[in-house]
Parts: sequence; C-alpha cells; structure tokens
Amino acid sequence: MQIAIINGPNLNLLGKRETDIYGNMPFETFLEKLKEKYPHIHFSYFQSNVEGELIDEIQRLGFSFDGIIFNPGGYTHTSVAIGDAIAAIKTPVVEVHISNVHAREDFRKLSHVSGKSVGSIFGLGLKGYELALEYFISRS
Repeated sequence: MQIAIINGPNLNLLGKRETDIYGNMPFETFLEKLKEKYPHIHFSYFQSNVEGELIDEIQRLGFSFDGIIFNPGGYTHTSVAIGDAIAAIKTPVVEVHISNVHAREDFRKLSHVSGKSVGSIFGLGLKGYELALEYFISRS
C-alpha cells in the first residue's frame, strides 16, 4: 500500500513553532515512528511552503497512490487551486489539521479542501495523521 503525506506551509517548523498548539515533536520524528509501526506501508513524504509545489505533488501522486494524507496549513482557507487539484485526481485525500481550526479565528473555518476530500480530521494533534492512515488501511 502506498500512502503519501503532504504538508503545507510552516509545517516544516513543527516542534519549534507555537508548541502550545502544535506540540514539541518535529514531523520527521513522528514519521519515523509511523514507519516503524506500519512497516508494510510505503510512505511518500513531501512538505512545501509553496502553493504550486503542493499542487504539483498532488497531481504527481494523484493517480497512482492508495491515499493522500494532506495538511494544507494556511492554504486550506485561501487556495481554490489546491481544492481544484484534489477534485481532479483519483486518489482519495484525507484532510488533517493538528489544531482544531474551528476553535480558532473565524477565517480558519473556511476550507477549500474539506469538500473535495473523503474526510477531515481536526484538532487531534499528530494522532490525526495516524487516524487518517488507519482509514486507508481499513479500505484496502
């Protein structure tokens, strides 16, 4: 099974930025733990702060992978183009957010991704990625 994890802007700073919201663990450390726990899964990981690069990666993987776990970060609320890219591919996408975006500023309640995804997970920290992975495993 091939699962892609794609993280958007500022998620390269996990473990350093706003640790009260996002925690102390760098994403790479978390990913290594996922790989150890799920050795039968082939993971692809990509992070970018650039909208077009995220779209390119969605398109690149969107016809060959079994699932995409996607945290679009701040682009969730602003990027119609990312939502359109998800709508254009065949691979199912689960939207994941570490924080509960609905408990934050009002502008964060709009998602151009949720309606194009098979599901969304908010506010469960890094555990949300594992829950999205479990969803894909259960479908196989």
